[in-house]
Amino acid sequence: MTVLSIALFVFTAAAQPAKPAGEPAKPAAAPAAPRPVKWGKITVSGSVRVRGEGWNYFPPDSGEGDYGYSGTIARLSLSQSLENWDWQLEMAAPILLGLPSNAIGPGTQGALGAGANYFTANDRHRNSLGLFAKQAFLRYKHGAHSVRFGRFEHMDGAEVTPKNGTLSFLKNTRINMRLLGHFGWTHVGRSFDGLHYQHNTAAGNFTFISAVPTRGVFQTDGWGWNKAAFGYAAYTRPWGKGKHTAETRALALYYDDWRNGVLKTDNRALATRRADMTADIRIGTFGGHSIHAFDTKPVTYDVVLWGVAQTGKWGLLDHRAHAISIEGGFQPKALKKWKPWFRGGFYDGSGDGNPNDGTHGTFFQVLPTPRPFARFPFFNMMNNRDWMAAMVLRPSPKVTVSTEFHSLALSNRNDLWLQGGGVFQPWTFGYVGRATGGAKSLANLYDASVDYRIRPNVTISGYFGHAQGLAAMRAIHPKGTQANFGYLEVLYRF
Repeated sequence: MTVLSIALFVFTAAAQPAKPAGEPAKPAAAPAAPRPVKWGKITVSGSVRVRGEGWNYFPPDSGEGDYGYSGTIARLSLSQSLENWDWQLEMAAPILLGLPSNAIGPGTQGALGAGANYFTANDRHRNSLGLFAKQAFLRYKHGAHSVRFGRFEHMDGAEVTPKNGTLSFLKNTRINMRLLGHFGWTHVGRSFDGLHYQHNTAAGNFTFISAVPTRGVFQTDGWGWNKAAFGYAAYTRPWGKGKHTAETRALALYYDDWRNGVLKTDNRALATRRADMTADIRIGTFGGHSIHAFDTKPVTYDVVLWGVAQTGKWGLLDHRAHAISIEGGFQPKALKKWKPWFRGGFYDGSGDGNPNDGTHGTFFQVLPTPRPFARFPFFNMMNNRDWMAAMVLRPSPKVTVSTEFHSLALSNRNDLWLQGGGVFQPWTFGYVGRATGGAKSLANLYDASVDYRIRPNVTISGYFGHAQGLAAMRAIHPKGTQANFGYLEVLYRF
């Protein structure tokens, strides 16, 4: 059923009249914006994304880790831009079909892939659909200032879009949404309700947001709020000239989760955590990024630096944590046919070494979109040490082929293997953890993806990832440590 629906969708989309090719090709074959549709003075736009997913998760002692299902999200937006005001109303309709009903392993094994998360988040229904406001805001603009009120999406790091194609690609794939994201890869996503202020000049961008995250992500009802909020401030400055272009951002993020009665995920004993269900999580995160592109005649080089430090309270515990990422790459210009890009890097998100002291040392990822940094999303950036290598090929402006290798280990063997992307329901913590019995090596991940923009408004994507579990995985999944995940996706925009 999933394959048939995707095939029909591709055929229908491909039959649309041809449209202009849009903006010039970027380093990756990002889909060009389609020509806007006008209804009087109102702009009408939207998208339909259909994805069939296949999971072959690490073998459980019981339950089913081998399954498939389909997810669709349709979005329809009405907007208008005036001299000093603009507004947007966007509705979203997620549809989940054929979710697995038995994809939960016993004890520590827990959810066996994202299908189990969708199933449990939607009252254990195999099929689920919703309709809710994805964005609904009013924005006032005056010179370099703008402020919007209401419901909106935001990606930390995306406040400025670099003019340089290399920097733009790096921002989209290696910087944005590490801390705050709309979780757009899932079939529901999340939004933020609050205030968003920007001051934009040629010298840089200052952004301030105060907001509450909405429900969603895995739950198809995206209307409500969660008892959590954040304040975010960032200053982003493009700089450099000639052969060296760069961008640097400084950020500060304060997060408060005041949900009483929700069990926190950390490495303390269960009884200790149950006694700490009424104290807030209040964490400040401070840091930023700096990205650089060096253009020479034979090669274009790049460097990506990102890092944060955290302080605050994790319930009754003091919170002290950090995360850092260092990456580099090069694009040889001699291979014009394939336009290859080779990259590598190291990431470390701190873990907690002692569950019995008064300090929580696990890096807290707040409200991210984990998937850009974990393309087979069985891990995230918390208590994680990741050696990464990647190759991108661009044989045409319409096609991008990407393959990655990740050597994954826990930063601290006394902490948990963690998954998730933050609060999405008032009664669910948003992160889950599994004890590995002191084992540290998690897995090697090998994957590849292909994105093909068959028309300016139609993109088809495929992905396959294979995870080779190591010592930590053997401690949790003794029946087998190999896992696979793949999908076929079609995105149509109008």
